[in-house]
Amino acid sequence: MEPGEETKRIHDALRRWWGFTEFRSVQERIIRAAMQGRDTLALMPTGGGKSLTYQVPTMAREGLCIVVTPLIALMKDQVDRLRARRISAVAIHSGLSPRQIDIALDNCVYGDVKFLYVAPERLATEAFRLRVVRMNVSLLAVDEAHCISQWGYDFRPSYLRIAELRERLPGVPVLALTASATDAVAEDIMRHLKFAEPHVVRSSFARPNLSYSVRRTDDKNGQLLRLLRNVPGSGIVYVRTREGAEQVADLLREEGIAAAAYHGGLGHTERARRQEEWLADKLRVMVATNAFGMGIDKPDVRFVVHYSLCDSLEGYYQEAGRAGRDGQRAYALLLVASDDEERIVRRFELDFPPLEKIKDIYDRICSYLRIGIGDGAQASMLFNIHDFCAREHLYPGTVQSALKLLRQNGYMTLTDAQDNPARILFCVSRDDLYKVRIRREDLDHFIRTLLRLYNGVFTEFRPIDEGELATWSGYTVERVKELLKQLWQLRLIRYIPSNRSPILFMDEERLPRGDLYIAPETYARRQELVRERFARMLAYAANEEECRSVVLETYFGGIDPVPCGVCDVCLARRRAEKRRAQSDTPAPAAPAAGSSAAESSAAAPSLRDALLRRLAAGPADPHTLCDDLGCDPARLAEVIRDLLAAGRIRTREEGRVERIGS
Repeated sequence: MEPGEETKRIHDALRRWWGFTEFRSVQERIIRAAMQGRDTLALMPTGGGKSLTYQVPTMAREGLCIVVTPLIALMKDQVDRLRARRISAVAIHSGLSPRQIDIALDNCVYGDVKFLYVAPERLATEAFRLRVVRMNVSLLAVDEAHCISQWGYDFRPSYLRIAELRERLPGVPVLALTASATDAVAEDIMRHLKFAEPHVVRSSFARPNLSYSVRRTDDKNGQLLRLLRNVPGSGIVYVRTREGAEQVADLLREEGIAAAAYHGGLGHTERARRQEEWLADKLRVMVATNAFGMGIDKPDVRFVVHYSLCDSLEGYYQEAGRAGRDGQRAYALLLVASDDEERIVRRFELDFPPLEKIKDIYDRICSYLRIGIGDGAQASMLFNIHDFCAREHLYPGTVQSALKLLRQNGYMTLTDAQDNPARILFCVSRDDLYKVRIRREDLDHFIRTLLRLYNGVFTEFRPIDEGELATWSGYTVERVKELLKQLWQLRLIRYIPSNRSPILFMDEERLPRGDLYIAPETYARRQELVRERFARMLAYAANEEECRSVVLETYFGGIDPVPCGVCDVCLARRRAEKRRAQSDTPAPAAPAAGSSAAESSAAAPSLRDALLRRLAAGPADPHTLCDDLGCDPARLAEVIRDLLAAGRIRTREEGRVERIGS
């Protein structure tokens, strides 16, 4: 394809389907690489517009795009957004019935589907492998690509199957996407995905409008209230536990601040209601565990406060980056108490139980889910981890860590919380059920509809679609739910209504405890990675010398990052320099005869004017501006801050600065 034709196609697709006239930062470079069939690793910060980098090239040509992602809630959100634009998209994951998965895959082979979102554990299934070779695939996108690296902070063995998928799709380029990858992880990603040649496109991780600060204090409540009284607008306060979320939300409400807690212990309806109230600015502050924020698009968040230390800079940067996506000034505050480090060390000990304890947890989970030895391979089951921990008297952190190690060793995978379909299991024989149908004619039609639509309901829990049942039975959805409850009350079925909770996927059959093998090197590597990442987090919190933005950009592989001028370290340095300048500066000399101080000041163009003239030619990131203007980075950061405050310029999500007006 000629360069001119390629440019026209991708810009036409952007304008037609998304209504935009230009791309952000490195988006167009990534899209061109995909159009040219070049394997690419794109490193882009949260909110940087990653999804468009695979969606635009797919809509600009024939064929569909397969998107591998572990985040089921996010894939559902993406599918809904694409369908709202009249773009055909489907998703397959552990929460769907085999029949629903078959229909979705057949639509990809025979229909006009443009995007197939797939959870990584589904790549090994026979249904997927048989059909994928018959699809017209133009691009393979791998979201959260750091999951393929054993040095990544969220390694998932199921991601290693993507290399096998590439062998089934010869000639199809891969676009790997992540918001957090060190140089070592980036190399690992490209190796495991079998890149034809190394190719990394790195967006700037700078956020010039975001002021990072750390407060070391044992009065976290006082510091939090001080920020809320001085910074208008909405925000998020991240805490570590459910109890902490409720306590801090109660404190804020007592102080007259509209706040609510958000955590996994709330029902789906209540979480959705609170989220909508926060998005609509009916709530000013959401106090949340890290379950909150993924996929939420609220550009005018003015502050993000971390009430507790994060486990890693990856998590901290992603969560703090939810502030100020509209380019206006925003604040990211980390609160650190004197005993925080000691508390984290104690938690590490619980998070890394002995290997025998992990085997014990594996056995208990299988028993809790009623999976017999030799059974369960490729099965998906609802798993309420909090109910499990309460019944078994286990610390949730220990169970979470055990599940991660079991996942890394290929035994079981716990998905993120999702909307799950209703499930039923007949607990009577076919003969007994037939007798009931004769005796209860009012239930006969509904039972026959159930048996016609769903196979295997006498042997295991099967997902059902209450809407589908309503269509085929002629009843309303409400009546269908009533009839299912009647069958449950008559003890004919076990019925789990549709709900929102995680699903546990068995990668292989349940093994006897003696056959379960947790590789000691996997265990040791996970300990090493967790400790190393937390050590980086502690170093960031303790740092009082280097610009916080520079620390973060350097960690993510940024080259020659420019000091932001607005973090607590930069502001402290400016104040110190100002004090020194005032104490060292002699009294000003009188202006020369026939001149004035104003004329002397205007003799050379100011950096402020030079910057505005440069931005009139187009947006640019701070590093490019520094090169273009040949100025001191700290001085440029100060001028950018002043112009932001004056409303003369603004920053985009990807870190570029642009002029407002003429």
